[in-house]
Amino acid sequence: MKTYVLCISNEGYPASLETRKIYEVIPDPDGDRFGMIRVVDESGEDYLFEADRFVPIDVPEAAQAVFALETI
Repeated sequence: MKTYVLCISNEGYPASLETRKIYEVIPDPDGDRFGMIRVVDESGEDYLFEADRFVPIDVPEAAQAVFALETI
């Protein structure tokens, strides 16, 4: 099952992140150790951002299927 977060701050990254938008998390154990999470941003690429810019959310399984069909 994929993990998703809601962006609560895009300060310093307005072109890469949108507040109130849901992003898919890409597992990154090295980033986790430094308080960072890897998300697929507006460019469609995955990058590390400070974890406190996001809050984890529960996405129903039916909604996850929709996310799999398109870029978030």
